[in-house]
Amino acid sequence: MPRSLVVFLAACGGGGLFALPLVLGALALGAGSPVPSASVPASASGGPAPSSDEPLGTLSIHAFDLGFKPAMLEVKKPGRYTLTFVNDGAIPHDITFDDGTVIKADPGATGTGEVLIPAGGLGFICSVPGHAAAGMTGHVMVTGGGAPSGVPAASGAPAPSAAAAATVQPNPSAPAYVLRDPAAPPLASGTVHDLELVMSERLMTVAPGYQQMVWTFGDQVPGPTMRVKVGDTVRITLKNPATNAMSHSIDFHASMVAWNDEMRSIKPGEELVYEFDAKYAGVFMYHCGTAPTLHHIANGMYGMIIVEPKEGLPKVDKEFAFVQSEWYLGAQGQVTDLTKASAGAPSPDFVVFNGIANQYKDKPIHVDVGKTVRVFVLNAGPNVDSSFHVVGTIFHDVIKEGIHLSEGNAGNWGVQAVDLSPAQGAIIEMRFAEDGLYPIVTHAFNFASKGALGLFSAGTGGPTSAGSH
Repeated sequence: MPRSLVVFLAACGGGGLFALPLVLGALALGAGSPVPSASVPASASGGPAPSSDEPLGTLSIHAFDLGFKPAMLEVKKPGRYTLTFVNDGAIPHDITFDDGTVIKADPGATGTGEVLIPAGGLGFICSVPGHAAAGMTGHVMVTGGGAPSGVPAASGAPAPSAAAAATVQPNPSAPAYVLRDPAAPPLASGTVHDLELVMSERLMTVAPGYQQMVWTFGDQVPGPTMRVKVGDTVRITLKNPATNAMSHSIDFHASMVAWNDEMRSIKPGEELVYEFDAKYAGVFMYHCGTAPTLHHIANGMYGMIIVEPKEGLPKVDKEFAFVQSEWYLGAQGQVTDLTKASAGAPSPDFVVFNGIANQYKDKPIHVDVGKTVRVFVLNAGPNVDSSFHVVGTIFHDVIKEGIHLSEGNAGNWGVQAVDLSPAQGAIIEMRFAEDGLYPIVTHAFNFASKGALGLFSAGTGGPTSAGSH
């Protein structure tokens, strides 16, 4: 059967090893939580000190997704030790000591090296972005020497950095943001869809004056919106270029495949074929699932796939696609701050539609008066609920996670707002009664004021029109 190349909003990219969300990361070890402490063998800790060119003994530390075992070690003497670093996890890790010593290991591999432990002890982390914040920290203590610098005694966790706590200031020299076209893509032709998804890690302006080092599918945040129908086969070749620094993966919520098969992570320089049959209709999320999953989503690796019913959707006058998400800013030009994103009470710096704060307020979206507009909405989160609302109109047709309120129902019920938890989607239809501006918001207004605000400009836009897109 001939294959059709699906042209979506852009070519995408994905890769990296899938891991369950952060709360399940410790289960990757398979044997419970890390051992709280360990001592070097007696041959390494007793007797007279060896000569300066002979290590005092051997330390062994295992990495899993996301932690070290043991995370705390104790030696009896300061000095030089041989270190064996074993990676039991599914993604690459390293062990980076406070003095700059680094030992790396791929999944299933072992790295060796030497480290000099001072009398005050020495802290260590995994330096892969996000891993330390997710729990990959530890330290080596010398008996009676106290905790190493940067690690509070008996806590095993790194001390909060001033940089993480500081408010990120805008940079007036940051490049202008690139406007994301809100138009929904057309339904892809054919029944078998081959697509190459190439990931990129690059700088992106997420709001005027704020630039972050994002991880992307298809060089954009959100990733390209895809559109197929029930019964279609989707075959995606994921590519993680060798120039990237991180392992990545992809998880299509529209698929029914084992997470340790197509959803596994791939390292820079690797490829993976992800294939599934679209069995259910809906607005689904896709995202990177590499541990820590929270960080990969918060740093830009998410997107929307629309699966229409086999018979298709009724024709309307215009269609748009909005993905709501959050930014937890790191320092200018750096990745997002996982510590911020991990807070139990989410407090994002920006909540946005289609990746950029207030872009559709700056450039309103033109619609016609009296015409039917369909909006595909996805809340990618990763943490905050959405209450999608368009001021000045009522939704007459809504399909939310498979539940359908149709136009012309008995009683003529309508919908004022659609509530979407992270990873939930909806198809919404509405009309605009007269010329004017119609704000697009999340009705959780503390977040609307952080960038989740746009405008539909109906007809002429009225006397206060800010222009049209």
